[in-house]
Amino acid sequence: MNDADHVRPADLPPLLELAQRVAAVRPDLLNSGASYGELSWNWGRGFTRLHAGWRLRTWHADGELAAWGWAQLPHRLERSDGSVKDVTAAYLDYQVHPGRPGLLEDVIGWYEATAAGCDRTLMPSACDTAALERWAAYGYGTDPAALGDTGSWTQLNTRDLAGIEEPVLPAGYRFLTAAQAGPAAAVRAHTDAWAPTAFTAESYAGLLATPAYRADLHILAAAPDGAMAASAIMWFDAANRTVEFEPVGTHPGHRRRGLARAVLLHGMRLARDAGATQATVACLGAPGHRAARELYYGAGFRFFSRDAPLLKRA
Repeated sequence: MNDADHVRPADLPPLLELAQRVAAVRPDLLNSGASYGELSWNWGRGFTRLHAGWRLRTWHADGELAAWGWAQLPHRLERSDGSVKDVTAAYLDYQVHPGRPGLLEDVIGWYEATAAGCDRTLMPSACDTAALERWAAYGYGTDPAALGDTGSWTQLNTRDLAGIEEPVLPAGYRFLTAAQAGPAAAVRAHTDAWAPTAFTAESYAGLLATPAYRADLHILAAAPDGAMAASAIMWFDAANRTVEFEPVGTHPGHRRRGLARAVLLHGMRLARDAGATQATVACLGAPGHRAARELYYGAGFRFFSRDAPLLKRA
């Protein structure tokens, strides 16, 4: 057990390795935020500014990491438009290896103590019925924000990388990678697509420091005037030969031109050349969130699993 709850950069690689081991045997039990790509994205973009409010605990069995919990305590985010967002609830990312289900009790007990006095949230896999029963026994129920047509739950989509269509860009647009365009272009592509956002050049430096980031698998679409019109980062899990898209975004002034679909198809071709045989991408799954879901279905993805957002009030 790691008794030092404060987070260090060296803590990420073992978490990624456990994500790979779980994906190899029960990918449906990977929790939201605990996959190879989501872990890398969330950790890298937030570490520099937010890690003081992060707590991490790990559990080992037979010399291997078998479970971990990463609690993100209430904090304030400063965004690109000068606004701030106060995150008032604690959030838990966690993973327990399917072969060590009993460790979930330790994870729950640690989170209860670490986030005592806060509203507590998490998003386990809806497929993990045994885990959902244990969380319910401790007073966790469905987060009301997840209910209804515009609920906040996410679904994971997957497709194989055989028979990928030729991507088609509008006239004058061209593909680049972050390796070719450079950090400033990569940051601008994201901030333009997701404004207002807390993502900064410092956030991108955090991505560069993660072991999973590859600038040659960070796709950009440049407009005729050279502006970055769309982007997607791919996270390649070589052990399982899968690639995960996170995030995918298009500048508001360049939407409805097929850019996001073209970036996805181009990215999948690059990933296949790198050795991947399968791609995944997450999106909001509630009925009212149609746009992203239809984009991914149109690029050949299909539903695989979903999360189950839980909440326990302070």
